[in-house]
Amino acid sequence: MLYNRKLPIGIQDFEDLRTNGYVYVDKTEYVHRLATRGKPYFLGRPRRFGKSLFLSTLKAYFLGKKELFEGLAIGDLEKEWTEYPVFHIDMNVESYTDLASLYRALDTNLGMLEKTWGKDETEMTPASRLLGLIHRAGEQTGRKAVVLVDEYDKPLVSTLDRAKENEDMRTLLKGFYGILKSADAYLRFVFLTGVTKFSKVSIFSDLNHLVDISLQENYAGICGISERELTDFQPEVQALADRRGKTYAATLLELKKRYDGYHFAKESEGMYNPFSLLNTLDQKDFGNYWFATGTPTFLVKMLRNTGFDIESLENGVKIPADAITDYRAEYESPVPLLYQSGYLTIKSYSSRYNSYTLGFPNEEVKYGFLNELLPAYMPKKDIRSEFYAEYFIEDLLAGDVESFMNRLRAFFAGIPYELNSREEKYYQTVFYLFFRLMGQFIEVEQHGAVGRADAVVTTDDTVFVFEFKLTGNATAEDALRQIDEKNYLIPFTAGNRKLVKVGVEFSSKERGISRWKTG
Repeated sequence: MLYNRKLPIGIQDFEDLRTNGYVYVDKTEYVHRLATRGKPYFLGRPRRFGKSLFLSTLKAYFLGKKELFEGLAIGDLEKEWTEYPVFHIDMNVESYTDLASLYRALDTNLGMLEKTWGKDETEMTPASRLLGLIHRAGEQTGRKAVVLVDEYDKPLVSTLDRAKENEDMRTLLKGFYGILKSADAYLRFVFLTGVTKFSKVSIFSDLNHLVDISLQENYAGICGISERELTDFQPEVQALADRRGKTYAATLLELKKRYDGYHFAKESEGMYNPFSLLNTLDQKDFGNYWFATGTPTFLVKMLRNTGFDIESLENGVKIPADAITDYRAEYESPVPLLYQSGYLTIKSYSSRYNSYTLGFPNEEVKYGFLNELLPAYMPKKDIRSEFYAEYFIEDLLAGDVESFMNRLRAFFAGIPYELNSREEKYYQTVFYLFFRLMGQFIEVEQHGAVGRADAVVTTDDTVFVFEFKLTGNATAEDALRQIDEKNYLIPFTAGNRKLVKVGVEFSSKERGISRWKTG
């Protein structure tokens, strides 16, 4: 049965994939394009997006393994199939806690290459060892070497919140990667992958000859799965539909809503997250598979500590074009890293201002990331168990505002932070996260037709409009008056549903909800 085809989940070796019968989404046209049009490249993509598999495909191509490419797009394009010495450097071999761990990673990679190409004992540093390997490989084969570096920036990304370790690693990597420019005459092809481009902190200032294809339209589909490529998985989509009791069309819409929406160029088709999509098709169940593999804690801390407007991530945040791919130590905004890490994607581009508008790509990312943020703003040990959305939603479905508000008061009780000048915005953020996470299961909106309500929750027979005020600034009665004066209810008056206004006071002294009033 086609339903039982082998899906390449976690398979990062192209030869393994092709020889063991895994389904393969053909990306070999990109391989031929890169190999014939240039030499030094950089590709930035989020984690678990297929970078390692593509790098392995390049490795097989430059090793001349023609048999692995039979029936693929490159089979009709390539005629020579020349074998080159290939240096595959995998920076995923360590977790990078200190400079010693980086030395171990480089030693592991270089040691494996030296078993093949030999070692000169006078080469003491990682940079000199790499240069020696390149020269020896050329002398022994008569051909220039190919260097493929997987996750070149992992040591730097892993230590972004530790200044000294990060600086030490940048210094070492500057010399190591710098060899790829000084040895350019001896190299046939160079390809680096990573999450971010450290152009302003010396790594890419030395590697300024690399062609960055991260935002090029011609390479927007190099990783991930497009709408067209999804048709290759029709049997698996049908099996998922059958298992979940949905139609084929409804299943496609659900997949798109949850996992599609990544854009890697000014104008490009949306790409599905391959890790989540393949896991969903394999397990025949929708889940937050990509998000379950981990979220960088420093990003969450940065958002909280900088007082960043969390709501702008959903509503659209603008960023200059020259900042979207580059990491700059002096640039305090977390937005570039959020894009590079896959939590935001391109929604639109303005040629007039040469800027991008970014937002969440899909529901998996939006709700997964907001769920990670909530404990950062309310760091109780059992915060996730306290926020069990089903209980809150059942209260509103039953029209029981008192029970809902008592449960909400208990949830917010005793926020363990000293308040500061940003206290009102701080609490607005917490309320936003709370209601937005409820929006996974019930209709929740923040925008009114005129002005802006803090939250609007819609059930089959009732519309609840919430407005929150910080004690000392306004009262629950003021909140109810604002709902009327700003016409927050106008969009909902056309139907037959009951309209309920809820004005809520949040006490800065008690650090919790002090009183509320309905109307």
